[in-house]
Amino acid sequence: MSNKNNQGKAERVKKQPTFFLAVLPIIVMIFLLGIGYGVMGLSPELLMLVSAVVAGVIALGLGHSWDDIMDSIVSKLSKTMPAIFILIIVGLLIGSWMIGGTIPMMVYYGLKIINPSFLVITSFLVTAIVSICTGTSWGSAGTVGVAIMGVAAGMGAPLPIVAGAVVSGAYFGDKMSPLSDTTNLAPIAAGSKLYEHIGHMFWTTLPGFAIAAVVYTIVGLNLDVGSAGTPERVTQVMGSIENIFSFNILLLVPVIIVLAGSLLKKPTIPVMLLSSAVAIFNAVAFQGFSLQQGFTAAIDGFGLSMINIPGFDPSNLIPDVARLLERGGMKSMLSTVLIAFCAYGFAGTLAVTGSLDIVLDKLTKSVKSTFGLVSATIVSCLTAVFVTSNGQLSILIPGEMFSKSYIKRGLHPKNLSRTLEDSATVTEPIVPWTAAGVYMATTLGVPTLQYLPWAILCYTGVIFALIWAATGIGISKIKKGDEYYEEYVNLNKADGVVVE
Repeated sequence: MSNKNNQGKAERVKKQPTFFLAVLPIIVMIFLLGIGYGVMGLSPELLMLVSAVVAGVIALGLGHSWDDIMDSIVSKLSKTMPAIFILIIVGLLIGSWMIGGTIPMMVYYGLKIINPSFLVITSFLVTAIVSICTGTSWGSAGTVGVAIMGVAAGMGAPLPIVAGAVVSGAYFGDKMSPLSDTTNLAPIAAGSKLYEHIGHMFWTTLPGFAIAAVVYTIVGLNLDVGSAGTPERVTQVMGSIENIFSFNILLLVPVIIVLAGSLLKKPTIPVMLLSSAVAIFNAVAFQGFSLQQGFTAAIDGFGLSMINIPGFDPSNLIPDVARLLERGGMKSMLSTVLIAFCAYGFAGTLAVTGSLDIVLDKLTKSVKSTFGLVSATIVSCLTAVFVTSNGQLSILIPGEMFSKSYIKRGLHPKNLSRTLEDSATVTEPIVPWTAAGVYMATTLGVPTLQYLPWAILCYTGVIFALIWAATGIGISKIKKGDEYYEEYVNLNKADGVVVE
């Protein structure tokens, strides 16, 4: 009797979900994130877990076991762990660069180039430099961006134009900096590599940068504004940075290490660890911090309380200095990692029944070209931004959905990771109800819809993504010998297509 029961269990057929059951967990997730997170402000991590529970109940009802579900989740997470580890190392890098004086020095000299005679283009370039150095659009807009808006108000310049330039610069840096969380999340979601992803983004970002620079220069030269010297707030920030840190050319060595590692295509994690070690050495050798403080900054982030200059009192500094300098640390990346874990928990649960493949097959049946696939990705990302109001989820969810579709069509995953950034990361601040849109409007003192037309870099990425997809320019194909080639062949073989 026992053998017969065991045999029955072994022969139990696992049913394929109907389209309704396949799409139901996705609808639940969109509803929960749209209402729960977007309207009620509930935790997106828990809402993703609730969505995973719905997907899990459906999987169990279709004959899959709990072990099947767990195996699928572990499989998803195991593939992303190297990239997630890079994300955590980025936090270490930022903390060590901060205490070593690398980031403060680059910010200091970035602020020095502010020229009231070219306010609009300078606003764009300075926030871009600071954002690349720090890896945060919010940080650059909330510090130098606020200072620049003060200059604009004092000169009588049109605030929406200047705010648009600040937002464009902030998100150019956020998009292109290896220190940015979204720049690391996009290749995690798509299955590409960090530096190949950044390199591929030049195709859509540099044209947008050039157009923005030309427009801001022409508009700025035609503005009828008064003259003004360096604003007091900028002077205070620069003075505080100069008093806290000692500058010399060796502080740029950590940056050179990362750039050289990228150009030479060396493994990312060892390069970042080496750069961090040099930055901590700089903190001890040139900035007067102890080795213990260097390690603390790498783990917990840099804090003004670490400064031991005689007579120094952090409470005397303006808030901009603290917002600019108190950053980094491995722990600072844990919230992003947690969202990624919950998102992949949902994706893994969905994958065990093949639901995602069924839904995607339905969605992409009419897609016959690279242009169609890129367009579908952009629409999915924009929808996710509008519904979830969260840029991170708007990268992770569409990235997981479309990763196999790109490979199946012979398109390198870095095409997908680039499109995710073009249509999710940089569009978030021009949507009024997203966290980024609200933050930028509140911080800069200009409503989102007023600065939107001037935030040129936030929509040119989508335009050039569509142009290159239509023409084939800047579209990277999978070739023989690529690490994705075998998967490309197998995915097509499953559909009876033989790849030459």
